[in-house]
Amino acid sequence: MAGNPASHLLDNLQLPRRDLGELPASAKRFPDGVRYRVEIPSTEGPRCLAAVLEEADRLDVPVRRISQGSGVFLLTDDELDEMAEQADTAGVEVSLFARPCAGWGTSATARSAAGGGFAATAHGQDQVAAVLDDILRAADHGIRSVLISDLGVLASFGKLRAAGDLPSDMQAKISVMLPITNAATARVLEDLGANTLNVATDLSLAQIAAIRAAVDIPLDVYVEAPDNLGGFVRHHELPQLIEVAAPVYVKFGLRNAPDVYPAGTHLEATTVALTRERVRRARLGLDLLARWGGEEPTSKPRATGLAVPVRSAGK
Repeated sequence: MAGNPASHLLDNLQLPRRDLGELPASAKRFPDGVRYRVEIPSTEGPRCLAAVLEEADRLDVPVRRISQGSGVFLLTDDELDEMAEQADTAGVEVSLFARPCAGWGTSATARSAAGGGFAATAHGQDQVAAVLDDILRAADHGIRSVLISDLGVLASFGKLRAAGDLPSDMQAKISVMLPITNAATARVLEDLGANTLNVATDLSLAQIAAIRAAVDIPLDVYVEAPDNLGGFVRHHELPQLIEVAAPVYVKFGLRNAPDVYPAGTHLEATTVALTRERVRRARLGLDLLARWGGEEPTSKPRATGLAVPVRSAGK
């Protein structure tokens, strides 16, 4: 069968010619030699983080990273310090969303039928400045990982970190809201300073394999995605996912759950309950991995590469 006449140009760019349907096993690893780590997303504050740590201990789930979606600016100074202290004690990474974004402001495009991909961008320079303020405030409170969903913000983050305006150990975790659907995009984001990439939730294993071939930094992949990100429940693909995407953060979101963003104390009972179920979902995924012969070691707390908060920074 004739090939795409332009595909040879991708060779010149050192990118895969196609999605890797043969599903090659990735030889890449985290710095400690493991292939996967567990992440619990939508951990919206100190009460949710406490619930993650409690359930992880009860169910023997090796949670190594939690992420949040409401934004640094929706946490008080005391809440930021409490999350940093909890995570530092447990040796786990905390990644907080750097907001605001178009979907939370006055953008009409973000609310239009065709504007879904626009909603997570920084809408104007005032929002860029506000997002950078979120990042600086997180750093001041010892947080060492932030979620970024805008290309210009990521480029600015990389330059500020290189210039010493941000801590050298500050990490940029690319949000699933900044669509990563191919290897070329993934390469650009890595070059701009991203530390981990949350790929789109609907990618096939072959498409994920192509992205893995193009970049070296960890991928973040939803094993179960919330409804507003597709609602995919892919536990049965976990063994192959780890094999082709390593090093990979496997994320256990929750289908059939309310969208709680932006969260707050008015929703605390709900967000805590959802958090506990996400950890339970992770236990189910790890049980499947063990039954199917794929059980293997994962990272210890405070492993190299984890952006564990620096507790003393905000004191």
